[in-house]
Amino acid sequence: MNSPKRLYQFLLLVAAALAAGMVQAGDKHGMYAVTVTNLTRGTTITPLMVATHKAGHIFTLGAMASPELSAIAEGGDIQPLSDKLLDSGMAYDVATNGALLPPGESTTIMVKTDKAFPYVSVAAMLIPTNDGFVAVNGVKGPKHKGQVRAVMSPAYDAGSEPNDELCANIPGPVCGGEGLSADAGGEGYVHIHAGIHGIGNLDAASYDWRNPTARITIKRIK
Repeated sequence: MNSPKRLYQFLLLVAAALAAGMVQAGDKHGMYAVTVTNLTRGTTITPLMVATHKAGHIFTLGAMASPELSAIAEGGDIQPLSDKLLDSGMAYDVATNGALLPPGESTTIMVKTDKAFPYVSVAAMLIPTNDGFVAVNGVKGPKHKGQVRAVMSPAYDAGSEPNDELCANIPGPVCGGEGLSADAGGEGYVHIHAGIHGIGNLDAASYDWRNPTARITIKRIK
């Protein structure tokens, strides 16, 4: 390999091989398949946020809901919490199905994981409700390929909006009302939702539920 041209070609091949190796070395993340099944008879789940992150929780029962959680529970808006998790460095990956999940149906969302970010959180609004949501609150995902962890979610209440069951204050296809009611009050803390009682525009016979409201399975596929 005395020719400068051949030496140059050889160096290009070496550089390409090293670059390919670096890409492969950096692509060592794991993968979870997160399947959510809507167990209710008449309640729809809004587009889901699925996040892998460090140890921690997206809410605490008995404590005030964050503005980002309230945005999900009142209006189905997952972007503020997704951005907060990523921008803070807490999350490794955030994914969504991007569609409504009707009663009795399932959806599977693929999300990346890493050994430093093995925890999974899930959140989405229940409609029609004022501020009800389903969630997985920082559970550790399976470590080995093929392993599965199942979580049953009750209906949670963000406590950030009164449960008046009035369509004017409930977004979605049933009511078409306001998504986020800033400073509307509420119970003031996250708790288990008391269900639909038919006190406003919602028929309890059609939209009430019994917990759990969703089954979430986390399967390690990579």
